[in-house]
Amino acid sequence: MFLKGWLPVFLWAGLIFYLSSVPNLESGFEADFFLRKAAHIFEYAVLVILLFNAFFRSFEKKQKQPSFKTVVFYVFLISFLYAVSDEFHQTFVFGRSGNIKDVLIDSVGIILGIIVFLVSVKSKNRHLK
Repeated sequence: MFLKGWLPVFLWAGLIFYLSSVPNLESGFEADFFLRKAAHIFEYAVLVILLFNAFFRSFEKKQKQPSFKTVVFYVFLISFLYAVSDEFHQTFVFGRSGNIKDVLIDSVGIILGIIVFLVSVKSKNRHLK
């Protein structure tokens, strides 16, 4: 059960790491700047949703489960720290640079992912009643 929940998280984090390792990553499109920033938001929104899935799968058969607020806190913390480490990693890649603005853009994706997850849980609970 552990692997089923956490493997997608590790694979997605690996993809983010790989993309951050590509020197001078550009799409070639005129709107390259906006595409790259949208990719930051998308990457981290998906990471958040995968982390929620992993946390809830990890605790689904356990009697003592963390509170929902605790899970939200840890999902945010892990995602944010990964965003910071990703930007730090980029300082070692030729043609790339770490940028605090990108961490802030990643944080928009993190918050968006949390909102999407919360809305989907609320909607699911409403349909179960």
